Amino acid sequence: MAEYGSFEYESYQDLETIQKFLESLTQGFAKEQIFLSSGDDTIELQPKNLLKFSVSAKKKEDKTKLSIKISWKEGKIKAAKQPLEIGP
Repeated sequence: MAEYGSFEYESYQDLETIQKFLESLTQGFAKEQIFLSSGDDTIELQPKNLLKFSVSAKKKEDKTKLSIKISWKEGKIKAAKQPLEIGP
């Protein structure tokens, strides 16, 4: 597996499949090791230290979008000023 690279995947999935993916992603963060693959395209990520987290949502007449971005760098980074609250 290459030390550097990129990975992209996009498809329509049902809610159960998305939930399983998010659960696997959560487990990967807990283990500080995430593997993503589709066919021959594969990448290994090792999230450590503080992570930069951003979430945005948009709702229009017939389209809704939820975007989540998570990134990190080596070294020390300042923590957020206020925590994000998420409700059911």
